[in-house]
Amino acid sequence: MRHVLIACFAALLATPAPADDPMRARDLGVPFDGTPGPLNAITDVAGVTVGHATIISGTGTLEIGKGPVRTGVTAILPRGRTYDPVFAGWHALNGNGEMTGTTWITESGFLEGPIMLTNTHSVGVVRDAVIEWQVRHRFYDALPNAPDTFWALPVVAETYDGDLNDINGFHVTRDHAFAALDTAATGSVAEGNVGGGTGMITHDFKGGIGTASRRLRTETGGFTIGALVQSNYGIRRTLRIAGVPVGEEIADLLPGSAPDEERGSIIVVLATDAPLLPHQLRRVAQRATLALGRMGGYASNGSGDIFIAFSTANPGAAARNGTRQLVMLPNDALSPLFLAAVEATEESIVNALVAARTMTGINGYTVHALPQERLVEVLKKHGRLVQAGSE
Repeated sequence: MRHVLIACFAALLATPAPADDPMRARDLGVPFDGTPGPLNAITDVAGVTVGHATIISGTGTLEIGKGPVRTGVTAILPRGRTYDPVFAGWHALNGNGEMTGTTWITESGFLEGPIMLTNTHSVGVVRDAVIEWQVRHRFYDALPNAPDTFWALPVVAETYDGDLNDINGFHVTRDHAFAALDTAATGSVAEGNVGGGTGMITHDFKGGIGTASRRLRTETGGFTIGALVQSNYGIRRTLRIAGVPVGEEIADLLPGSAPDEERGSIIVVLATDAPLLPHQLRRVAQRATLALGRMGGYASNGSGDIFIAFSTANPGAAARNGTRQLVMLPNDALSPLFLAAVEATEESIVNALVAARTMTGINGYTVHALPQERLVEVLKKHGRLVQAGSE
C-alpha cells in the first residue's frame, strides 16, 4: 500500500492503514460492463506508478493553521522513475478548477513529468515541490551543452476539501509531495480517504481516490486503459450507480449543510498503452464526461471537472534530436478505447465511494460513508445485483 504516515514538525500526521483486502464495488455485487485488468487499477498499464501522502490530525473547532487536518497528495508517474515524456491530451468539462501545466500539453503534446493531485489551496506548494524533486533526482532532459539547464511546467490538479479540512492552514508541504513521489509504486492502489482524496466528498457521501481499468479484446487490439479519480462532486438526489437511483433510495445520512446544487469537482486521470497521439488522447479524455453522466453528475457552474489522458506507447518520442518513427492507431480503431474509458472512469468513482469511510472534520462536520449493506439492498430491489466479485 502506498499509504504514507508522516511525522512533520510538531504535528503527528497519522492515518489508520487500510485493510489488507479493502472492499471494492465488485465485491458487493455492483454490476459493471467490460473486462478489467488483473488489478482493476490504473497500474494495470505497465510502468504506471501511484503514491499517496495522507495527512489526518486534530478534532473539534477549526483553528486556522492548526486544524483539524484532512488532506494529502497523490502522485501518478506515467513511467515510474524513468524520465521519458509521454503523449498526452486534456479536457475541461467545466473549468471551475485548476490543472497546471496544461497550456504546454496543448502546445507540445507531451506530459513531461508526474501528475499530482491535492487540495485547491495547495497547488502552488506541490507544483514547486515537483520541480525540486526533479532537480534532486535529475528527472529531466537538460538542454544540449547545458547539463544543469531545464525548465518544468508540472501538472498539479485540485479539488476542494474545505468542508472537512483546514484548507487555509496550508498543511500540505513539499515533504508530503516528496513522500507521494518517492513511494509511488506499481501494484494495487489504496482508495478512499487517502492522498489527495482524503477530505473529499461525492454525492454527499464520503468520496476520495478511486481507480479501475479495462482490457480490450484481442480483436480490438488487446490494449489496457486505466483510470484514477479524485472524486469530490455531485449532489445526493442525482446519484446513480449501475443505473439505479441510489441517491433517491438512500436520501438520509446527509452532511449538515449539504447544498442542493453541485459545487464540487472531479479530476480524472486516464492512462493507456495504446499508441495514441495527443489529439487522440484529448478525445479519450473527453469521454470521462460520459461516465459522470452515468453517475448523475451534471457539471454545474461551481464544479471543476478536468480530465487528462496519456499513452505509454512510443517511448523516446520526446528526444530532442533526429526524427522519430511513431506508431499510432487509426481514428477508426478508437471507439473501443472510448467505451473502455467511460467504463473505467465510472467504476473508479464507485470504487472511491465504496472504499471511503465516514469522516468527521472541522467543527464536527461529518460526512458519512456510502452504507454498503443498503447499497446492496437497493441494487437487489432494482434487479441489478450480481454475484459478489463477478465480472
